[in-house]
Amino acid sequence: MTDSQLDILYLDEHLLIANKPAGLLCVPGKGPEKQDCLYNRALKFNPNARVAHRLDQGTSGIVMFPLNYLALKNLTHKFEAREIHKRYIAVVDGLVAEDEGEVKLPLICDWPNRPLQKVCFESGKAAHTRYQVLERDLEKKITRVLLEPVSGRTHQLRVHMLSLGHPMLGDGLYAPADVLAKAPRLLLHAQELWLDHPITGIEIRVKAKPDF
Repeated sequence: MTDSQLDILYLDEHLLIANKPAGLLCVPGKGPEKQDCLYNRALKFNPNARVAHRLDQGTSGIVMFPLNYLALKNLTHKFEAREIHKRYIAVVDGLVAEDEGEVKLPLICDWPNRPLQKVCFESGKAAHTRYQVLERDLEKKITRVLLEPVSGRTHQLRVHMLSLGHPMLGDGLYAPADVLAKAPRLLLHAQELWLDHPITGIEIRVKAKPDF
């Protein structure tokens, strides 16, 4: 289902799930030029929409909007209990050596360089990412990966892949200039989401293919 400004993946009386395009803010920023965002578009479609989570501006993919207070409360609890599962597609620089693996590195805001995040063993918060190689392009020396964040820290997937020596193509925050130039956008997409419905308890699975 597609509204004129909203690519709707799932809709019932309690929950709206949409596919966010890359470059669009999830929530409004400061200034009139930053008012067009996925949340405001959701509000135009349904004025009861509320914010439960968000994606970075450069990231595309699945975002949920609860449509009443109870759905918001239950979704918040599910996020805290890690009962909401997501998988992302990314393209990273270099050839990832292992076919699959995981990264467990604590993250903290790099305050002098915010919004950047960094690995910090002293005071960082625990962060855990699983990854699986989908395709290696030997000619371009890039790798397509499936990423599953077990935790949900800011920029977690981007920093964890960077820690392996594989920054994401088109990443204006973490990639060196040559890797940034390899793509017109950040090649990171929230492709799949599944959870038990916050009201009915019935499992929902939503998918949205990336445009890269």
